[in-house]
Amino acid sequence: MRYIPALTAAWLVGLAGSAGAAELRPPPGASSCAGCHAQGAAMGALDGRPEAEIAAALAEYRSGARPASVMGRIAKGFSESESQAIAAYLASQGNP
Repeated sequence: MRYIPALTAAWLVGLAGSAGAAELRPPPGASSCAGCHAQGAAMGALDGRPEAEIAAALAEYRSGARPASVMGRIAKGFSESESQAIAAYLASQGNP
């Protein structure tokens, strides 16, 4: 069997790319945050904020402990585990 560096390199890049894509895929519901919480948006970016802070805020919105007009309704649509996954994803996305 002949060694073909270019094909081997392409295969390795493909493997790395497919593994990275699975890790970077946002959990269900995370895309609903982007409209109001993108960098430069009026409500401020969430990317890079501490996971615990984001998860706690979602829990407070869900329970009604933190008053809000829109976030209470949005947060009630997520379970505790979905909220944790969203918080972890947003926290991993960089600095606010």
